[in-house]
Amino acid sequence: MSETPAFHAADWLNTDHPLSLADFRGRVLAVEVFQMLCPGCVLHGLPQAQRIAAGFDSVDVAVIGLHAVFEHHAANSREGLVAFLHEWRIRFPVAIDAQGKGLLPSTMEAWGLQGTPSLVLFDRQGRMRARHFGQVADLALGAEIMALISEVGNNE
Repeated sequence: MSETPAFHAADWLNTDHPLSLADFRGRVLAVEVFQMLCPGCVLHGLPQAQRIAAGFDSVDVAVIGLHAVFEHHAANSREGLVAFLHEWRIRFPVAIDAQGKGLLPSTMEAWGLQGTPSLVLFDRQGRMRARHFGQVADLALGAEIMALISEVGNNE
């Protein structure tokens, strides 16, 4: 996979300024794409993202969320998301994906994602290296992240 378009975020939570892929250069970036009313996201995707954030050194791996709503728009408000993040103790930055031209939100469509939960991995140079739709086994994901951390020539 190659260089990927930037985030098309309408807003950011858990950070005091908008972020871009360039802000994560030099680190592996894991982006958990979710909807707060998606059972798979709440039961599997977000807890896994929290385990990634807790299990890897932040010097090597960054984790962010992308709230990408394509259904139940009225029930997925910014205010509801703020409360959701607080209650579930999600501390990493979360982008709210901008509305797209079609059914899918803008970033989700640009990145070619199928739905939620999705986990997208970027290498230290900001290149998209993996897109996982649905549940991913922790052990396999940990090995994939370690491989990206260990790549020769990827360190800046």
